[in-house]
Amino acid sequence: MIQQAIHDVIEGQDLSFEAAKEVMNEIMSGETTPAQMAAFLTGLRMKGETIDEITACATVMREKGLKLEPDFAVIDIVGTGGDEAGTFNISTTSAFVVAAGGVPVAKHGNRSVSSKSGAADVLENLGVNLKLTVEQSEQILKDTGMCFMFAQSYHASMKYAGPVRKELG
Repeated sequence: MIQQAIHDVIEGQDLSFEAAKEVMNEIMSGETTPAQMAAFLTGLRMKGETIDEITACATVMREKGLKLEPDFAVIDIVGTGGDEAGTFNISTTSAFVVAAGGVPVAKHGNRSVSSKSGAADVLENLGVNLKLTVEQSEQILKDTGMCFMFAQSYHASMKYAGPVRKELG
């Protein structure tokens, strides 16, 4: 499917929800090569992503990812994944401020890909243990009002796309 999808996006054609979902499943199952992933991601970006394409990819990521299931309302403050402007990592700082204000925060994040520091880089430098189980994170969230969900742990299937994403910047 990815070969057809590469052809389609290079030709400027939008993918259906189902086609985009199938391609994302292939990527997150390790069924594609790095060259195919890079071609697809570059073509998709050049064409411009549609709501269906973004929604399909997000759906696959949510299906494959680990989930926290607290018994109370919680928010996530997440950054953009790299602003390419070299600015301060504000989303992590914001998470602390919001949690201190009494709103439970389950902060999701990763290491830097295209910026100076990702949430994981900041928290690791503060001594936070990034490699926690879902159960440990849920308990920390319950006890403190804030926890960190390390993307590499919660979205292990992204290991196939991570190196390509880093190389693309």
